[in-house]
Amino acid sequence: MPEPVTSTTRNGVDENIPPGIRLAGAWSWRLLVIAAALAVLIFLIIQLRLIVIPLLVAVLISALLVPFVGFLVRHHWPKALAVAIAMIGTIVIVAGLITLAATQIADGTAGLNARLTESYATFTQFLSTAPFNLSQADINTYLDQGVAALQNDSQVFISGALSVGTTVGHLLTGLLLTLFSLLFILIDGATIWAWIVRLFPRRARAAINGAGIAGWTTLGSFAKVQILVASIDAIGIGLGAFLLGVPLAIPIAILVFLGSFVPIIGAVATGIVAVFIALIFTNWVTALLMLGVVLLVQQVEGHVLQPLIMGTAVKVHPLGVVLVVAAGALLAGIPGALFAVPIAAVVNVMTAYISGGQWREGAGSGATAASSSLWRTVPRRPGYRQSSIKINQGKH
Repeated sequence: MPEPVTSTTRNGVDENIPPGIRLAGAWSWRLLVIAAALAVLIFLIIQLRLIVIPLLVAVLISALLVPFVGFLVRHHWPKALAVAIAMIGTIVIVAGLITLAATQIADGTAGLNARLTESYATFTQFLSTAPFNLSQADINTYLDQGVAALQNDSQVFISGALSVGTTVGHLLTGLLLTLFSLLFILIDGATIWAWIVRLFPRRARAAINGAGIAGWTTLGSFAKVQILVASIDAIGIGLGAFLLGVPLAIPIAILVFLGSFVPIIGAVATGIVAVFIALIFTNWVTALLMLGVVLLVQQVEGHVLQPLIMGTAVKVHPLGVVLVVAAGALLAGIPGALFAVPIAAVVNVMTAYISGGQWREGAGSGATAASSSLWRTVPRRPGYRQSSIKINQGKH
Protein backbone atom coordinates (compact mmCIF):
# COMPACT_ATOMS: atom_id res chain seq x y z
CA MET A 1 0.00 0.00 0.00
CA PRO A 2 1.56 3.37 -1.01
CA GLU A 3 2.39 5.87 1.72
CA PRO A 4 0.13 8.94 1.99
CA VAL A 5 1.50 12.11 0.41
CA THR A 6 2.13 14.83 2.97
CA SER A 7 1.41 18.50 2.24
CA THR A 8 4.83 19.62 3.47
CA THR A 9 7.67 19.19 1.01
CA ARG A 10 11.16 19.19 2.41
CA ASN A 11 13.64 20.91 0.13
CA GLY A 12 16.69 20.58 2.33
CA VAL A 13 16.96 24.36 2.80
CA ASP A 14 14.21 25.57 5.10
CA GLU A 15 14.91 22.99 7.80
CA ASN A 16 18.59 23.97 7.82
CA ILE A 17 17.90 27.73 8.34
CA PRO A 18 17.90 28.76 12.00
CA PRO A 19 14.48 29.85 13.32
CA GLY A 20 15.80 33.34 14.05
CA ILE A 21 16.83 33.83 10.43
CA ARG A 22 13.44 32.64 9.18
CA LEU A 23 11.70 35.01 11.58
CA ALA A 24 13.94 37.91 10.52
CA GLY A 25 13.25 37.13 6.85
CA ALA A 26 9.49 37.08 7.44
CA TRP A 27 9.68 40.44 9.20
CA SER A 28 12.00 41.90 6.56
CA TRP A 29 9.83 41.39 3.50
CA ARG A 30 6.79 42.68 5.32
CA LEU A 31 8.69 45.77 6.45
CA LEU A 32 9.92 46.28 2.89
CA VAL A 33 6.34 46.19 1.60
CA ILE A 34 5.24 48.71 4.24
CA ALA A 35 8.21 50.96 3.44
CA ALA A 36 7.40 50.77 -0.28
CA ALA A 37 3.78 51.72 0.39
CA LEU A 38 4.87 54.67 2.55
CA ALA A 39 7.36 55.76 -0.10
CA VAL A 40 4.63 55.75 -2.76
CA LEU A 41 2.33 57.71 -0.43
CA ILE A 42 5.02 60.31 0.33
CA PHE A 43 5.84 60.58 -3.38
CA LEU A 44 2.17 61.23 -4.23
CA ILE A 45 1.88 63.81 -1.45
CA ILE A 46 4.98 65.64 -2.71
CA GLN A 47 3.71 65.59 -6.29
CA LEU A 48 0.31 66.89 -5.16
CA ARG A 49 1.74 69.32 -2.60
CA LEU A 50 -0.06 72.29 -4.16
CA ILE A 51 -3.31 70.57 -3.22
CA VAL A 52 -2.27 68.73 -0.05
CA ILE A 53 -0.70 71.72 1.74
CA PRO A 54 -3.75 74.05 1.40
CA LEU A 55 -6.01 71.18 2.48
CA LEU A 56 -3.88 70.52 5.58
CA VAL A 57 -3.88 74.23 6.42
CA ALA A 58 -7.66 74.29 6.11
CA VAL A 59 -8.01 71.24 8.38
CA LEU A 60 -5.69 72.79 10.99
CA ILE A 61 -7.60 76.08 11.00
CA SER A 62 -10.95 74.29 11.05
CA ALA A 63 -9.88 72.49 14.24
CA LEU A 64 -10.10 75.93 15.88
CA LEU A 65 -13.13 77.30 14.05
CA VAL A 66 -15.43 74.25 14.12
CA PRO A 67 -15.99 74.47 17.91
CA PHE A 68 -16.64 78.22 17.57
CA VAL A 69 -19.18 77.68 14.79
CA GLY A 70 -20.80 74.89 16.78
CA PHE A 71 -21.04 77.19 19.80
CA LEU A 72 -22.84 79.86 17.77
CA VAL A 73 -25.18 77.29 16.20
CA ARG A 74 -26.09 75.84 19.62
CA HIS A 75 -26.99 79.38 20.71
CA HIS A 76 -29.51 79.69 17.88
CA TRP A 77 -27.34 81.53 15.37
CA PRO A 78 -28.07 80.67 11.74
CA LYS A 79 -25.40 78.32 10.43
CA ALA A 80 -24.64 80.52 7.43
CA LEU A 81 -24.10 83.56 9.66
CA ALA A 82 -21.92 81.58 12.10
CA VAL A 83 -19.71 80.28 9.28
CA ALA A 84 -19.49 83.77 7.75
CA ILE A 85 -18.42 85.31 11.06
CA ALA A 86 -15.76 82.62 11.58
CA MET A 87 -14.37 82.99 8.06
CA ILE A 88 -14.41 86.80 7.97
CA GLY A 89 -13.03 87.05 11.50
CA THR A 90 -10.09 84.79 10.63
CA ILE A 91 -9.30 86.76 7.48
CA VAL A 92 -9.51 90.08 9.34
CA ILE A 93 -7.18 88.89 12.12
CA VAL A 94 -4.54 87.56 9.73
CA ALA A 95 -4.77 90.61 7.45
CA GLY A 96 -4.60 92.91 10.47
CA LEU A 97 -1.41 91.28 11.76
CA ILE A 98 0.23 91.49 8.35
CA THR A 99 -0.84 95.11 7.84
CA LEU A 100 0.36 96.12 11.30
CA ALA A 101 3.74 94.48 10.75
CA ALA A 102 4.15 96.03 7.29
CA THR A 103 3.23 99.50 8.58
CA GLN A 104 5.64 99.27 11.49
CA ILE A 105 8.44 98.06 9.21
CA ALA A 106 7.82 100.87 6.74
CA ASP A 107 7.93 103.46 9.53
CA GLY A 108 10.93 101.92 11.28
CA THR A 109 13.21 101.53 8.28
CA ALA A 110 13.44 105.25 7.58
CA GLY A 111 17.10 106.13 7.32
CA LEU A 112 18.05 102.46 7.09
CA ASN A 113 20.97 103.18 4.72
CA ALA A 114 22.60 105.51 7.23
CA ARG A 115 22.20 102.93 10.00
CA LEU A 116 23.67 100.18 7.83
CA THR A 117 26.65 102.38 6.97
CA GLU A 118 27.21 103.19 10.62
CA SER A 119 26.87 99.53 11.63
CA TYR A 120 29.32 98.49 8.92
CA ALA A 121 31.86 101.02 10.13
CA THR A 122 31.47 99.81 13.72
CA PHE A 123 31.78 96.20 12.61
CA THR A 124 34.96 96.81 10.60
CA GLN A 125 36.44 98.70 13.53
CA PHE A 126 35.66 95.72 15.76
CA LEU A 127 37.38 93.35 13.30
CA SER A 128 40.48 95.54 13.27
CA THR A 129 41.04 95.03 17.00
CA ALA A 130 42.21 91.93 18.86
CA PRO A 131 41.79 89.01 18.46
CA PHE A 132 40.99 89.43 14.74
CA ASN A 133 43.47 92.22 13.86
CA LEU A 134 42.17 92.46 10.29
CA SER A 135 43.21 95.40 8.16
CA GLN A 136 40.88 97.22 5.80
CA ALA A 137 42.64 95.51 2.87
CA ASP A 138 41.91 92.07 4.38
CA ILE A 139 38.25 92.97 4.89
CA ASN A 140 37.98 94.23 1.30
CA THR A 141 39.58 91.00 0.06
CA TYR A 142 37.02 88.88 1.90
CA LEU A 143 34.21 91.05 0.57
CA ASP A 144 35.52 90.69 -3.00
CA GLN A 145 35.64 86.92 -2.56
CA GLY A 146 32.05 86.93 -1.34
CA VAL A 147 30.91 89.02 -4.30
CA ALA A 148 32.75 86.68 -6.69
CA ALA A 149 31.04 83.68 -5.13
CA LEU A 150 27.66 85.35 -5.59
CA GLN A 151 28.46 86.09 -9.21
CA ASN A 152 29.49 82.48 -9.82
CA ASP A 153 26.16 81.33 -8.42
CA SER A 154 24.18 84.08 -10.12
CA GLN A 155 22.38 81.54 -12.28
CA VAL A 156 20.63 80.25 -9.18
CA PHE A 157 19.38 83.73 -8.33
CA ILE A 158 18.33 84.42 -11.93
CA SER A 159 16.33 81.20 -12.12
CA GLY A 160 14.81 81.99 -8.74
CA ALA A 161 13.81 85.46 -9.93
CA LEU A 162 12.26 83.99 -13.07
CA SER A 163 10.20 81.61 -10.94
CA VAL A 164 8.75 84.39 -8.78
CA GLY A 165 5.71 84.74 -11.02
CA THR A 166 5.02 81.02 -10.79
CA THR A 167 5.47 81.07 -7.02
CA VAL A 168 3.04 83.97 -6.62
CA GLY A 169 0.53 82.15 -8.81
CA HIS A 170 0.87 79.00 -6.71
CA LEU A 171 0.48 81.06 -3.54
CA LEU A 172 -2.74 82.66 -4.72
CA THR A 173 -4.09 79.31 -5.90
CA GLY A 174 -3.22 77.73 -2.56
CA LEU A 175 -4.88 80.57 -0.67
CA LEU A 176 -8.11 80.20 -2.63
CA LEU A 177 -8.05 76.42 -2.21
CA THR A 178 -7.50 76.83 1.54
CA LEU A 179 -10.45 79.20 1.90
CA PHE A 180 -12.64 76.98 -0.28
CA SER A 181 -11.76 73.83 1.71
CA LEU A 182 -12.20 75.62 5.03
CA LEU A 183 -15.62 76.89 3.98
CA PHE A 184 -16.93 73.43 3.15
CA ILE A 185 -15.42 71.85 6.26
CA LEU A 186 -17.26 74.41 8.39
CA ILE A 187 -20.50 73.97 6.46
CA ASP A 188 -20.59 70.21 5.99
CA GLY A 189 -17.70 68.69 7.91
CA ALA A 190 -19.78 66.02 9.61
CA THR A 191 -21.20 64.73 6.34
CA ILE A 192 -17.73 64.65 4.77
CA TRP A 193 -16.44 62.60 7.70
CA ALA A 194 -19.39 60.19 7.51
CA TRP A 195 -18.66 59.66 3.81
CA ILE A 196 -15.01 58.89 4.58
CA VAL A 197 -16.00 56.37 7.26
CA ARG A 198 -18.40 54.60 4.87
CA LEU A 199 -15.47 53.94 2.51
CA PHE A 200 -14.18 51.34 4.99
CA PRO A 201 -15.63 47.86 5.58
CA ARG A 202 -18.58 47.76 7.93
CA ARG A 203 -16.71 45.91 10.66
CA ALA A 204 -13.97 48.55 10.67
CA ARG A 205 -16.22 51.61 10.73
CA ALA A 206 -16.52 51.81 14.52
CA ALA A 207 -12.74 51.72 14.92
CA ILE A 208 -12.14 54.28 12.14
CA ASN A 209 -14.86 56.59 13.47
CA GLY A 210 -13.56 56.48 17.04
CA ALA A 211 -9.95 56.89 15.95
CA GLY A 212 -10.87 59.86 13.77
CA ILE A 213 -12.69 61.53 16.66
CA ALA A 214 -9.70 60.98 18.96
CA GLY A 215 -7.37 62.40 16.31
CA TRP A 216 -9.64 65.39 15.72
CA THR A 217 -9.72 66.14 19.46
CA THR A 218 -5.92 65.96 19.62
CA LEU A 219 -5.59 68.24 16.59
CA GLY A 220 -7.86 70.83 18.20
CA SER A 221 -5.87 70.64 21.44
CA PHE A 222 -2.62 71.07 19.50
CA ALA A 223 -3.92 74.14 17.65
CA LYS A 224 -5.14 75.81 20.84
CA VAL A 225 -1.97 75.07 22.79
CA GLN A 226 0.25 76.15 19.89
CA ILE A 227 -1.51 79.52 19.73
CA LEU A 228 -1.03 79.91 23.50
CA VAL A 229 2.67 79.03 23.33
CA ALA A 230 3.22 81.26 20.28
CA SER A 231 1.49 84.16 22.05
CA ILE A 232 3.67 83.75 25.14
CA ASP A 233 6.82 83.67 22.99
CA ALA A 234 5.72 86.73 21.02
CA ILE A 235 4.86 88.72 24.15
CA GLY A 236 8.10 87.76 25.90
CA ILE A 237 10.47 88.55 23.03
CA GLY A 238 8.49 91.59 21.85
CA LEU A 239 8.36 93.03 25.35
CA GLY A 240 12.09 92.41 25.77
CA ALA A 241 12.82 94.22 22.49
CA PHE A 242 10.63 97.15 23.59
CA LEU A 243 12.31 97.46 27.00
CA LEU A 244 15.76 97.31 25.40
CA GLY A 245 14.83 100.07 22.99
CA VAL A 246 15.10 97.90 19.89
CA PRO A 247 13.07 99.32 16.99
CA LEU A 248 10.42 97.23 15.24
CA ALA A 249 9.35 95.55 18.49
CA ILE A 250 5.83 94.91 17.16
CA PRO A 251 6.99 93.33 13.87
CA ILE A 252 9.44 91.21 15.87
CA ALA A 253 6.61 90.00 18.11
CA ILE A 254 4.41 89.19 15.09
CA LEU A 255 7.27 87.38 13.39
CA VAL A 256 7.95 85.34 16.53
CA PHE A 257 4.23 84.50 16.80
CA LEU A 258 4.07 83.21 13.24
CA GLY A 259 7.43 81.45 13.44
CA SER A 260 6.47 79.60 16.62
CA PHE A 261 4.07 77.44 14.61
CA VAL A 262 7.13 75.75 13.07
CA PRO A 263 8.65 73.88 16.03
CA ILE A 264 12.38 74.35 16.74
CA ILE A 265 13.19 75.80 13.29
CA GLY A 266 10.82 78.76 13.65
CA ALA A 267 12.10 79.67 17.10
CA VAL A 268 15.74 79.66 15.96
CA ALA A 269 15.05 81.65 12.76
CA THR A 270 12.95 84.35 14.44
CA GLY A 271 15.45 84.64 17.29
CA ILE A 272 18.26 85.27 14.79
CA VAL A 273 16.18 87.95 13.06
CA ALA A 274 15.46 89.69 16.40
CA VAL A 275 19.15 89.74 17.33
CA PHE A 276 20.12 90.95 13.84
CA ILE A 277 17.65 93.85 14.04
CA ALA A 278 19.05 94.81 17.44
CA LEU A 279 22.57 94.70 16.02
CA ILE A 280 21.73 96.85 12.99
CA PHE A 281 19.67 99.50 14.75
CA THR A 282 21.44 99.72 18.14
CA ASN A 283 24.82 98.34 19.25
CA TRP A 284 26.64 95.18 20.25
CA VAL A 285 25.65 95.38 23.91
CA THR A 286 21.95 95.66 23.12
CA ALA A 287 22.25 92.84 20.59
CA LEU A 288 23.80 90.60 23.24
CA LEU A 289 21.06 91.51 25.70
CA MET A 290 18.47 90.75 23.00
CA LEU A 291 20.13 87.38 22.47
CA GLY A 292 19.82 86.75 26.20
CA VAL A 293 16.11 87.58 26.11
CA VAL A 294 15.55 85.25 23.15
CA LEU A 295 17.42 82.40 24.83
CA LEU A 296 15.58 82.95 28.11
CA VAL A 297 12.14 82.89 26.46
CA GLN A 298 13.01 79.84 24.38
CA GLN A 299 14.38 78.00 27.41
CA VAL A 300 11.17 78.72 29.32
CA GLU A 301 9.18 77.46 26.35
CA GLY A 302 11.29 74.35 25.84
CA HIS A 303 11.56 73.30 29.49
CA VAL A 304 8.33 74.60 31.01
CA LEU A 305 5.63 75.34 28.45
CA GLN A 306 6.26 72.45 26.07
CA PRO A 307 6.41 69.68 28.73
CA LEU A 308 3.55 71.02 30.83
CA ILE A 309 1.16 72.29 28.16
CA MET A 310 2.09 70.84 24.79
CA GLY A 311 3.13 67.46 26.20
CA THR A 312 -0.22 67.03 27.92
CA ALA A 313 -2.21 68.03 24.85
CA VAL A 314 -0.24 66.18 22.16
CA LYS A 315 1.44 63.33 24.13
CA VAL A 316 4.51 63.17 21.89
CA HIS A 317 7.95 62.80 23.47
CA PRO A 318 10.33 65.76 22.93
CA LEU A 319 12.77 63.44 21.13
CA GLY A 320 9.93 62.39 18.84
CA VAL A 321 9.16 66.06 18.16
CA VAL A 322 12.77 66.74 17.15
CA LEU A 323 12.93 63.67 14.89
CA VAL A 324 9.60 64.23 13.12
CA VAL A 325 10.36 67.92 12.58
CA ALA A 326 13.75 67.03 11.10
CA ALA A 327 12.19 64.36 8.88
CA GLY A 328 9.41 66.69 7.78
CA ALA A 329 11.88 69.45 6.95
CA LEU A 330 14.02 67.06 4.89
CA LEU A 331 11.04 65.69 2.98
CA ALA A 332 8.97 68.82 2.43
CA GLY A 333 10.87 71.86 3.72
CA ILE A 334 8.98 74.41 5.81
CA PRO A 335 5.52 72.83 5.22
CA GLY A 336 6.91 69.50 6.36
CA ALA A 337 8.29 71.02 9.55
CA LEU A 338 5.00 72.84 10.15
CA PHE A 339 2.75 69.78 9.86
CA ALA A 340 5.15 67.16 11.23
CA VAL A 341 4.12 67.46 14.89
CA PRO A 342 0.31 67.59 14.42
CA ILE A 343 0.42 64.67 11.96
CA ALA A 344 2.59 62.63 14.33
CA ALA A 345 0.31 63.46 17.26
CA VAL A 346 -2.85 62.54 15.36
CA VAL A 347 -1.37 59.28 14.02
CA ASN A 348 -0.12 58.40 17.50
CA VAL A 349 -3.54 58.93 19.11
CA MET A 350 -5.43 57.13 16.34
CA THR A 351 -3.09 54.14 16.49
CA ALA A 352 -3.35 53.96 20.27
CA TYR A 353 -7.15 54.13 20.06
CA ILE A 354 -7.41 51.30 17.53
CA SER A 355 -4.87 49.07 19.29
CA GLY A 356 -6.45 49.79 22.67
CA GLY A 357 -9.78 48.31 21.56
CA GLN A 358 -12.05 50.97 23.05
CA TRP A 359 -14.17 50.79 19.90
CA ARG A 360 -15.16 47.21 20.83
CA GLU A 361 -17.11 48.45 23.85
CA GLY A 362 -20.21 48.76 21.72
CA ALA A 363 -22.45 51.46 20.38
CA GLY A 364 -23.97 52.22 23.73
CA SER A 365 -20.78 53.33 25.44
CA GLY A 366 -17.43 54.26 23.99
CA ALA A 367 -17.90 54.93 20.30
CA THR A 368 -21.33 56.56 20.46
CA ALA A 369 -20.39 58.75 23.39
CA ALA A 370 -17.29 60.00 21.67
CA SER A 371 -19.18 60.44 18.44
CA SER A 372 -21.85 62.53 20.16
CA SER A 373 -19.21 64.87 21.53
CA LEU A 374 -17.94 65.47 18.02
CA TRP A 375 -21.36 66.07 16.47
CA ARG A 376 -22.06 68.73 19.11
CA THR A 377 -19.15 70.76 17.75
CA VAL A 378 -19.60 70.07 14.03
CA PRO A 379 -22.46 71.78 12.18
CA ARG A 380 -24.65 69.08 10.71
CA ARG A 381 -27.68 68.87 8.53
CA PRO A 382 -31.02 67.58 9.82
CA GLY A 383 -31.04 63.81 10.05
CA TYR A 384 -27.27 63.44 10.19
CA ARG A 385 -27.20 62.17 13.79
CA GLN A 386 -29.00 59.04 12.69
CA SER A 387 -26.34 58.29 10.07
CA SER A 388 -23.56 58.82 12.62
CA ILE A 389 -25.19 56.35 15.00
CA LYS A 390 -25.44 53.80 12.22
CA ILE A 391 -21.73 54.08 11.72
CA ASN A 392 -21.04 53.24 15.34
CA GLN A 393 -23.61 50.45 15.47
CA GLY A 394 -22.04 48.51 12.64
CA LYS A 395 -21.02 44.91 13.23
CA HIS A 396 -17.72 44.45 14.99
